[in-house]
Amino acid sequence: MVSNLGNSSIKVFIIDQQPLFRQGIRSSLSHMGDIEVAGEEEVNDRVLSTIETSLPDVVLLDANPPSLTGLELCRNIKRHLPSVAIVLLSTYVDDEQLFQAIKAQASACISKEVSPEELSGTIRRCAHGEHPINEALIGRPRVTEQVLRQFQDLSMEKEIAPFISPLTSKETEILDYMAQGYLNKQIAHVLGVSEQTIKNHVTSILRKLNVNARTQAVVLAIKKGLISITKE
Repeated sequence: MVSNLGNSSIKVFIIDQQPLFRQGIRSSLSHMGDIEVAGEEEVNDRVLSTIETSLPDVVLLDANPPSLTGLELCRNIKRHLPSVAIVLLSTYVDDEQLFQAIKAQASACISKEVSPEELSGTIRRCAHGEHPINEALIGRPRVTEQVLRQFQDLSMEKEIAPFISPLTSKETEILDYMAQGYLNKQIAHVLGVSEQTIKNHVTSILRKLNVNARTQAVVLAIKKGLISITKE
């Protein structure tokens, strides 16, 4: 994502209907030296333009507002600002909620009862390009099946022809790390290569699988049996 990080703070924007809840998050994050609350708002018609002005790294978004749904707003934000990571905050996170969050392109979906440490950790991961929500594909098989069905119609046309070329063993290894939620930098460290080398491999993987996103690549790879969803 296009980030203003470097040595700067991670800019966070909070969207929730409850002022006291927003205040609680702001207070909790104020103790984190690397995180800055750039603004807050309830769900309304002007919130998207407010986000476009503040340009945060991460948006904390209420997944269950009474009017415009958080999922719909999540999709709108990603449509206008694809580089912004979104963390959905839900009163409950069941399989259906998680599935809808993945469809809406959220980077994470966590309970509102999460601790300040867990929240800040999730913010940091998402700000640096990770998608913790992808890890649910390994731990929750019913969600995986739903995602596979979601992509079925899209992938059927693409599966009429075989891969442009088969994945190499190295690309399959990298794809497996992607499924576990590893960042390019982390994969590079584990494999002892440069981050640019991993980026090149990821680009090749997306091209060969004929997909546009890492999550879609992981889902399609699981469907084709290229990687396993079972943790050792």
